[in-house]
Amino acid sequence: MSGGRLEGKVAIVTGGGRGLGRAMVLGLAAAGARVVATAAREAAEIEAVAGESGSSRVIPMIADVAREEDCARIVALARDRFGRLDMLVNNAGRGMKYISERFLTEPTRFWEIDPDVWRMVIDTNVNGPFLMARAAAPAMIDAGRGRIVNISMNHATMRRRGFSPYGPSKAALESETIIWAQDLDGTGVTVNALLPGGATATGMIPEGLPQEARTGLLDPAIVVPPLLWLASEASDGVTGRRLDASRWRRELSEAEAAKAAMDDAGWAIA
Repeated sequence: MSGGRLEGKVAIVTGGGRGLGRAMVLGLAAAGARVVATAAREAAEIEAVAGESGSSRVIPMIADVAREEDCARIVALARDRFGRLDMLVNNAGRGMKYISERFLTEPTRFWEIDPDVWRMVIDTNVNGPFLMARAAAPAMIDAGRGRIVNISMNHATMRRRGFSPYGPSKAALESETIIWAQDLDGTGVTVNALLPGGATATGMIPEGLPQEARTGLLDPAIVVPPLLWLASEASDGVTGRRLDASRWRRELSEAEAAKAAMDDAGWAIA
């Protein structure tokens, strides 16, 4: 990728302080984009990512995507500071460690889950992307172009025993993706889902996981090549699709790699 491919573009990445979010913030900035990176609480993490970018391209911001007023502030900051908004990456999420630190080895049955914790996960993972997309869409529609990317996960994990409410929250996000893509048809704004394609070394993995189990985890940077393609003009007209980053092949041309990564399984817009 050339360093200036996304020069002049402005992106928002929610949950930008660690894992997938950190990788995407740094990848977008390295490609020339200016990025507003948010976190709900961890100011030090997103400030560190901004510093790691080695430029003034990344602006860290504390904001909770589950709060409508915070979502409006995020979009307003991007537009006030940079005069435009080209891309929203809905990455902020709460995972199964909020249910149990042992979720990978001791599944929690749905009736054993604290309803307040269930609501917290759903509020961030389902309502958060809605509130962010709702705040961002008008500016993109007015500009006649925009990208909304929702970070998803494998379908098998959505159906995995003991994975409530995280699995249901991501299934809902994929439904949001396909519906929003249709709602925005003809506006120049696209909506797609992007997933790493397997268990990834992020903050959602418990600290106590044995080292041998960690060796098989994907590097969060795996999502960067398809994300940069989605951010570029090369993806114009591609909407309502699902890209599996683990299927992206760097040895192929970008168009061929994107085609190989598309994992629709009857899910895309007809």
